[in-house]
Amino acid sequence: MNARNRFVLWLAGCLLLTLSLTCASLIIGTSSVETSLHWLLSPDPQSAVVLWQIRLPRTVGAWCVGALLGLCGATAQGVFRNPLAEPYLLGTASGAVLGVAITLVAADSTLGELAWAGKIGVTGAACIGAAAATALTIALSRGVLQTASLLLAGIVIAFVLSAVTSLILLTKPDIWRAMQSFILGTTGFLGWSSAMLLGVVFVICLIPAVGLARGLDALTLGEDTAHSLGLSLPVLRLTLLGVVSLGTAAAVSQVGTVGFVGLMAPHLVRETLAVNHRQLLIAAPLCGGALLQAADLLSRWIIRPAELPVGAVTACIGGAYLVFLLWRRNRDG
Repeated sequence: MNARNRFVLWLAGCLLLTLSLTCASLIIGTSSVETSLHWLLSPDPQSAVVLWQIRLPRTVGAWCVGALLGLCGATAQGVFRNPLAEPYLLGTASGAVLGVAITLVAADSTLGELAWAGKIGVTGAACIGAAAATALTIALSRGVLQTASLLLAGIVIAFVLSAVTSLILLTKPDIWRAMQSFILGTTGFLGWSSAMLLGVVFVICLIPAVGLARGLDALTLGEDTAHSLGLSLPVLRLTLLGVVSLGTAAAVSQVGTVGFVGLMAPHLVRETLAVNHRQLLIAAPLCGGALLQAADLLSRWIIRPAELPVGAVTACIGGAYLVFLLWRRNRDG
């Protein structure tokens, strides 16, 4: 089987897995599987709301979040030429969490502050915080030309913003419960409006990323080679970093911080396929979407009828996967 047929078969298998997980999400919830199957076979108005207005948009939204993180992870790894790069390296997640914390503090203070906090909302606050964190990272690294400076600046900004968020939570412990689900990550608040928003952002991010895939292929060969091919590296990196920032901000604003999906998805694709960046940027979102759907199902099923934070589930799976990669690398020498 040639590489093209293998790639098409892989995509078909991933789509089939996504469809299976979507169907499974309709029968796994706080109720028993038998009850959910009865709802599917003999629906009534109440069960229809649970199935089609709560469970289905939740799993569709989870897929969109995973797809965004997979796309942003693959893009970040290409821009930084580092297989361990992930979407949160620019400090976007920490900025989003800080933006939400500040908004909740304002909403808990005076009526005037409550007015602007209510207009911005949690989603708007997370996006503004993520955008501000990205801008600080680029400013601290004095542009986008030096990837090492960008990585270091992103790590510094992430730690500083996380520390500020911790101080806010210490001074305002009453907002901790509201922040807990956002910090740990949850898909429980996703609805059709969230899924539509995430889907639109995914398309907006996918088009320029795939369109600049050949630039990432050239960048893989080295900056000098990319220059010799006529590429404008500042424009290429700034555009792709904008894609990473927008996609990550949208994902974090809807579900909070969900780690390791953006790191695992590109790795899993490369483990099973020999791909260029155009193929990777198509396959990684499919893999990321299926990963987060599976994690969401596990979070609902393990301690049913209660739920685990989906971010904790992805952290356990991602940590175990990284340990496996390190063990295999040490074994192979």
